[in-house]
Amino acid sequence: MNPSLGSPEAARTDFIDRLRVVLTALVVAHHGAITYGGSGDWFYRDAPGAASASGALLTVFTAVNQSFFMGLFFLLAGYHTPTSWQRKGSVRFITDRCLRLGVPLLLFGFVLGPLTVALAGSPAGLSALTRWIDLMGQGRFVMGPLWFALALLVFGVGWVCWASWRPPAAGLATTEALPLPPFWVCLVAALGVGAVALAVRQWWPVGQSVLGLQLGYFPSYVFLFAVGCRAARGRWLERIEPRQARQLARVAWLAFPTLFVVVALEGGLQGRAVHFQGGLGLAAVVYAFWEPLVAWGIIANLLVGFRSRVHQPSLRWRQWSQNAYGAFFLHAPVLVGLAVLAAPWQAPALVKFAVVVPAAIAVSFWLARWLQILPGARRVW
Repeated sequence: MNPSLGSPEAARTDFIDRLRVVLTALVVAHHGAITYGGSGDWFYRDAPGAASASGALLTVFTAVNQSFFMGLFFLLAGYHTPTSWQRKGSVRFITDRCLRLGVPLLLFGFVLGPLTVALAGSPAGLSALTRWIDLMGQGRFVMGPLWFALALLVFGVGWVCWASWRPPAAGLATTEALPLPPFWVCLVAALGVGAVALAVRQWWPVGQSVLGLQLGYFPSYVFLFAVGCRAARGRWLERIEPRQARQLARVAWLAFPTLFVVVALEGGLQGRAVHFQGGLGLAAVVYAFWEPLVAWGIIANLLVGFRSRVHQPSLRWRQWSQNAYGAFFLHAPVLVGLAVLAAPWQAPALVKFAVVVPAAIAVSFWLARWLQILPGARRVW
């Protein structure tokens, strides 16, 4: 059961719910940026790539966003995993995970994913409805952004196996006496994650998927989920010190320009291809370490900033939080559908981005409210 609005426990964790709402909006914005010229993979593109000025600007946004936003989702998911497992037990916990993660994964894969593909093909003169029915009739499975649900399902099972094997270490006698990791540990962890990511990308470069999962990004995802599980015992996310967040922010600011210096050195400003995806070239090495160094600073400061600004309970934020997962589930066909509708509009890419993305966020959250009235929906959403 969720803490009641205004209770001390709710006051301590409301900032996490609010942060989850903002992260969901960032997911829509990230895919909207790719739609209008940013670097990345998405169902539909309406504008030229990163070679244009607007595309370059949106690529900076997607690069910074990619460094932290999904990792922070995994951190927050890990933070709530041990408590949920202890309360429910292994069997009920896994059953619940299969319901809350597996059902949306299957619904998107077999219904909304094909719909999104059909909508993306409609500017080419294809009937979206006919194409959608055809794809579903073929049993076409489209993973799309619901790779996140698959990954969380795997991580949850992994947690149960680990916690069952080492129950004393995994026990959740929550204590705030557990010290926070010092700054130097966070810095070493970032460098370690960067080294592992670089190694993984020799086999699975960024952009290459295995079962819908881009394994090149997974070192940070696995690490942050594990940190979230460990942080739950000491309530670390509620105790991060502003001083430590500022230290990590300085590292992030120092690291931030290095990626773009490399782009210039590699001829990216003259239109040459810069290979960040894998290998041992300068760009790939810098990118692997750049991501966690930038991400740790952003994540720590978001946690401290949101925590320090939660002073009063908010029914509106609570409702948005309840609809965030549904909005995440629905946003792909909503964003693609709105972008297709706006395709004939002769406006600069950044203007379209500024109009379509907020509309997609609003419509996704609005439609997510209606998911709640479906039979049994509250057990999923």
